[in-house]
Amino acid sequence: MHSIENDAAGPTDEDLAAQAAREGSDGAAFTALMDRYRDRVWRVCWRLMGSPHDAEDAAQEVFVRLFFDRGKFAGRSRYSTWLHAVAIRTCLLLRRSRTRRRRREENSDRQPIEEAADRTPAGTAAVDATHDIHQLLANLDEEDRALVLMRFGEGHDYEELAGMFDTTAGACRMRISRIREKLASRAGRLFGEPIDAKG
Repeated sequence: MHSIENDAAGPTDEDLAAQAAREGSDGAAFTALMDRYRDRVWRVCWRLMGSPHDAEDAAQEVFVRLFFDRGKFAGRSRYSTWLHAVAIRTCLLLRRSRTRRRRREENSDRQPIEEAADRTPAGTAAVDATHDIHQLLANLDEEDRALVLMRFGEGHDYEELAGMFDTTAGACRMRISRIREKLASRAGRLFGEPIDAKG
């Protein structure tokens, strides 16, 4: 069993990551990192995947990738930023794979839209609004959707987003602005009223 170097405040994420890179499969440092980030990784996966079941599968895949890539953390950013980047890439790959699979299934077993609509239960205004918001986000490009969720769902600043999406803070800011305009335009069409994207 490996020991974890410690000080009065406890080892930093970066200290643990450096030790984890030197450990075997039963390393205490990687286990400590997993304990620190288990809930956060699951929450990010839940935001990006959209369901608890898919989030659980994605989180497991994220930690498998983190383990096998533990020697790739170079310390150019905070460990949390690097970890979030791994989680985002993993979720995007899984979502794209899931989307392709569902499209194949839908094409092989398609039912009339009218028939499905007849069985749709009437919802409350709050449920309908939530569905509309999810529909707006679902219509975004996968990476744009992830960027919006990391910015507004998780509260990451543009510098952190730049590290996660391998770009610059300025590029993230411009992309977010463009996405907001796109969402505002779509929301106006969805609710049947014009919306000023800049307001």
